[in-house]
Amino acid sequence: MSTELRTFDTVVIGGGPAGATAANDLAQAGQDVMLLDRAGRIKPCGGAIPPILLDEFNVPESLLVARVKAARIVSPSDRKVDMPVGDGFVGMVDRDVFDEWLRERAAGSGATRVTGTFKKFLRDDDGTAIILYRDAEGVEQQVRARFVIGADGARSELGRQTVPGADKVPYVAAYHEIVESPAQGTRDFDGARCDVYYRGSLSPDFYAWVFPHGNVTSVGVGSAQKGFSLRRAVDELREATGLDLGKTVRREGAPIPLKPMKRWDNGRDVLLAGDAAGIVAPASGEGIYYAMLGGRLAAEAVAEALATGKASALRTARKRFMRKHGKVFWVLGIMQSFWYSSDKRRERFVTICGDEDVQYLTWQAYMYKKLVRAKPMAHVRIFFKDMAHLLGLVRA
Repeated sequence: MSTELRTFDTVVIGGGPAGATAANDLAQAGQDVMLLDRAGRIKPCGGAIPPILLDEFNVPESLLVARVKAARIVSPSDRKVDMPVGDGFVGMVDRDVFDEWLRERAAGSGATRVTGTFKKFLRDDDGTAIILYRDAEGVEQQVRARFVIGADGARSELGRQTVPGADKVPYVAAYHEIVESPAQGTRDFDGARCDVYYRGSLSPDFYAWVFPHGNVTSVGVGSAQKGFSLRRAVDELREATGLDLGKTVRREGAPIPLKPMKRWDNGRDVLLAGDAAGIVAPASGEGIYYAMLGGRLAAEAVAEALATGKASALRTARKRFMRKHGKVFWVLGIMQSFWYSSDKRRERFVTICGDEDVQYLTWQAYMYKKLVRAKPMAHVRIFFKDMAHLLGLVRA
């Protein structure tokens, strides 16, 4: 019976930024690809993307619903520090529109797009992977695949079934509400500014946010602390900012992984990407750019494995990603564990955010994802300023 099943070069499970990018790249390379994605799934996300994403992944600016020119960092004592972006910007996208555009692009490049839910990873008599899924009508279907890319999010079901350690990735629970944006200037609302709140009552170990998306705004919070009420925190934030007066468009929640997995593949024919591989930046929670990069690296690794027949090629996805961004993730992880641990430390962290050197390097690193070489002495100044705050030599 299994010989009658269609065999794809690659089946990509999950149609978010990682999966859709992987499917598009493989399809453009001439591979026979199936993209399996659940219908109606919108991930809770602030929707921020750096300008470099538009260039690296050939994404049109028409998908941007807002251009943020500054961030406002709010301390536990309600002290506000503004961080102007300068000549650049932070792009904002609506995930329902953005993700669908990526999926449609993959289909246009030749990927076979299927709506359905992954259920089980099996093997044929000859060892070929079989993907069992339930289609849009609820009927179980099967296809064979030479390789499988799992981009089915944090707590990946494919990962849990195939890759050791995939069920042990620490994560932050995120929740946001999409609300109608108020008029510019209402209760200090600014449609060109992202507000980030570091306050224990809103999040004991992460942060809360107000991210404008043109006609709507994302108001959300994240926390890894079990029992902490994310909804109550969002209610508190909306009331404090006047965003409780606007209509709620929708509510969404999902886990966000806190660190990259130590292994992304099963050593044979499965490779994880995006949230499924744990590649969300610690401290900031930035995920869209890293998901798309992870999807691209997964596609490159699978293409190499298809061409050479060597499953060891799958390991290159993680190696290449960590070579590019591993140090940044490590530093951000340390920063999150230290500065987010108490309101006293959060207060000092917000003070650091007011430093011009910190602001310059932060925005350059965010927008262009490169080591900043233009002002080498800024790194030295930041080091000593950061040490002074760590040692309590600077008053918050």
